[in-house]
Amino acid sequence: MARTRGATVRRVRLWRWRRNPLRRRSDLVEAWLRLVTVVLALLLGASAGAAAAGAVDGSLADRRERTRPVTAVLAEDTARGTSAPVTENGDGNGGVWAKVRWTAPDGTIRTGRAEVEPGSGAGSAVTVWTDSSGRLVAAPPAGAEAAFQTVMAGGTVTVTTGGLVLLCGRLVGARLQRRRLAEWEAEWRQVEPTWRRRMTG
Repeated sequence: MARTRGATVRRVRLWRWRRNPLRRRSDLVEAWLRLVTVVLALLLGASAGAAAAGAVDGSLADRRERTRPVTAVLAEDTARGTSAPVTENGDGNGGVWAKVRWTAPDGTIRTGRAEVEPGSGAGSAVTVWTDSSGRLVAAPPAGAEAAFQTVMAGGTVTVTTGGLVLLCGRLVGARLQRRRLAEWEAEWRQVEPTWRRRMTG
C-alpha cells in the first residue's frame, strides 16, 4: 500500500516533465522555474553566506591586529566601584567597571574605566585592551566567540539570500499561474457556447 502511494506521489510531481496530452507549455515553464529557483537559492545562498562569513572573519582579524593587550594598574578598589558587577548578558556575575591607569605607546600616562575582576584592590595589575593610539577599547572576539560570530553571519546571510530567491521564484510562479488561468478563461469563452448547445440539444 505504501509503495503504491509513493509511486503515485512521484507521478503527480513529475507529470509536468513527461509528454502527455494534458501538459501545456506553461506547465513545463513552471516546472523549469521551480527547478531553477531551488538551484539558484542553494548556489546564491551558499556563495553569499561564504562571502559574509569571510568578511566577518576578516573584520575580526583586522580588529585583533589593531588592538593589543596592555598591563594597567587599578587606581581604586573594585569593592568601591560605582558600577555593579555585570556581564554581557546582564546576569550580574561578571566584572566590574573601575578606574585604571596605563602607559600609552607615546609614553604618556592615561586613565580610564575598564571592566576588571571584582574584589581586586588598588594597585593590582590588570590587562586592558587599547588601540594604536593608546585609547581603551573592548577586547576583540577570539576563539569560540569569533567562530560563533562568523558562523552566525554566514548562516544568516545564507538563509536570507536563499529565502529571497525562493520568494522571487514564488512571485514569478504566481504570475504565471494567473496568466494561465486567464488563458483558460479566454478558451472557455470560446468553447462554452458550443458546449452548451450540445448539452441542451
